[in-house]
Amino acid sequence: MQIRRILHIALVPAVFLLLLWIGDAQKIAHRTGLSLEQATWLGTLVNFTVIAGAILWASKKYLPGMFKNRTASIQQAMAEARKTSEEADRRLADIEARLSNLGKEIEEMRVAAEKEAAAEEARTKAAAVEDARRIVESAEQEIAAAARAARRELTAYAADLAVSLARKQIHVDAGTDQDLIRSFARQLSDANPGKTQGSS
Repeated sequence: MQIRRILHIALVPAVFLLLLWIGDAQKIAHRTGLSLEQATWLGTLVNFTVIAGAILWASKKYLPGMFKNRTASIQQAMAEARKTSEEADRRLADIEARLSNLGKEIEEMRVAAEKEAAAEEARTKAAAVEDARRIVESAEQEIAAAARAARRELTAYAADLAVSLARKQIHVDAGTDQDLIRSFARQLSDANPGKTQGSS
């Protein structure tokens, strides 16, 4: 691990020096004996190789970790998406089950409401019939009581009327009263002649 670190630290200045050394095409042509165009292409090739090597080295060092982290985050996002999808599927199944039972529940509610309305109507009719029966019964009792009171009043009035008429027709004064008693006594003595004589 330490050696790798030292190599990495030493590699950066070496690459920089190499680029400086290669940077001038005229120097390369002079030192190698190549033409200026060939030296330019050689410098470009070496520069490209160094830069490509640095990029490759950095890619090997940092990209796997980045890809690993990115892969882990993608996998985690996929797992979360899978869980969310399963939850959504479960909720959708619940909703579909409820919707499939909704017609049945509505029908049950309608039937229950109709039964309740019929029961309420029957209770209302029964209460109305009972109220009417009570009213008729109360009216009959009041009529019977009024008829009894009217009969009593009529009987009392007839009795008063009879007594009043009797008084008017039978006007008995003291002389008439004496005449009635004598007439009654004579009728009694005529009906029982032997008893009257024996008693005198």
